[in-house]
Amino acid sequence: MTHYALIMLAAGVGIPILAALNAALGKLIGSPTAAGVVLFAVAFGASVLLLFLVTGPQALSKLGGAPKHLFLAGLLVAFYVLSITHVAPHFGVGNAVFFVLIGQLISAAAIDHYGLFGAQVSPLTAMRAAGIGIMALGVAVTQLA
Repeated sequence: MTHYALIMLAAGVGIPILAALNAALGKLIGSPTAAGVVLFAVAFGASVLLLFLVTGPQALSKLGGAPKHLFLAGLLVAFYVLSITHVAPHFGVGNAVFFVLIGQLISAAAIDHYGLFGAQVSPLTAMRAAGIGIMALGVAVTQLA
């Protein structure tokens, strides 16, 4: 389990870096949308390379039978990247990411509580809600400083 935590910690470290780099690219070239396209092109290339190195293209053979709503994840990642690329230069990377964190806390609690999208059910107990509230308060406090 520790390696999962470390992977996600690294992903968490990467999110504000991604936001800052892509926002800077969007500002430099004058188009947050074009910066998003570049980001997705690089991400696509890296994903294809990893696909071939780790599992091979046969992993794509089951896509036809996948429920169509699962593909909405692509729209959500596009919305995240394009919105943070546009917003961060005007609002600040920290402010943008902190509000993303609040949204993640809320949606993660709902997904876990109801086991949405096949997620493991983890009921929202009073203790868990208090912990999420404390985390949200911590994020809010960073905005006041």
